[in-house]
Amino acid sequence: MKRIAVLPGDGIGPEVTAQALRVLKEVAPDMETDVLGHVNADTYLATGTALGDEDFARVADSDGALLGAVGDPRVTNPAYARDVLLRLRFDLDLYVNHRPAKLLHERLSPLRDPDRRAIDCTVIRENTEGLYSGIGGTLRVGTPHETAVDTELSTYRGVSRALEFAFARATTSVCLVDKANAVPNNGALWQRCFREAAQRRPDLATRHLYVDAAVMHLVDDPTAFDVIVANNSHGDILSDLTAQLAGGMGTAASANLNPETGFALCEPVHGSAPDLAGTGTANPLAAILSAALLLDCASRPAEATAVRDAVGRTLSKRLCTADLGGSLTTAEAGNAVLAELS
Repeated sequence: MKRIAVLPGDGIGPEVTAQALRVLKEVAPDMETDVLGHVNADTYLATGTALGDEDFARVADSDGALLGAVGDPRVTNPAYARDVLLRLRFDLDLYVNHRPAKLLHERLSPLRDPDRRAIDCTVIRENTEGLYSGIGGTLRVGTPHETAVDTELSTYRGVSRALEFAFARATTSVCLVDKANAVPNNGALWQRCFREAAQRRPDLATRHLYVDAAVMHLVDDPTAFDVIVANNSHGDILSDLTAQLAGGMGTAASANLNPETGFALCEPVHGSAPDLAGTGTANPLAAILSAALLLDCASRPAEATAVRDAVGRTLSKRLCTADLGGSLTTAEAGNAVLAELS
């Protein structure tokens, strides 16, 4: 991976992305960047299009991408975020959402029991099907008889390839999470594909949990999980829970992947936080750790480990923003990570 597209986006996105780019330049100075600073809400409000065909081609022609955040209170049409995020995921066939959750410092855990705080698991979310496939519609809108339908779509190919990635990522166990007792058709397909994948990896322990039971077990003892795999909507929810158990959205990174093409779109999951934009208080660590995921995908594991270790040392010294117990500004937190790297 030699050239990456950078989409800073909205709100705090440009601020935290700037710090992530400083870190990337420090550890991978040969990596070229193509910054698409105009792909944002301003452009959408002015033109009705946020990510046009030319801009999409620039991203697709790159080896990977780093995204800041998408969302602006001036834009109430959900088509804006879909046209950016879902177009990239669907048109680039980024069928895996990879969400690692590792506690970087024990003071960040919301759990009381110190023996169960050290979460180190990964949620693998099928990223292009499910309820997010866009199949559905409404009838008689605005009347007492209004009807809304959203269809959950699962295909054998889509489910199987997400499960294959989950089993390849696991070191000890894989847990399938679904709601097959209430959604039996999708559930039956997922469970059949899960059994087939498990047969190819007899060295791994496997288990199945309904999503309501899974959230209870995660809060009770997150250390019991290695890899969790789920459909699009369940994985979306579970990965936010694991992020909170690992210290909150301020350190939550994600990667949208196509393992066949090698393309990776990495992004912090905290959103655009418009109330923090311009205050200099936004936490850049999730963006920096997203850059570390990009380095993983670029087959630069040493550099990725160096970034994560540097982030861990800043947290142990409380050289971080206020949300993680420190007092630094966004830029100062970036400076602290760079100082640890050097």
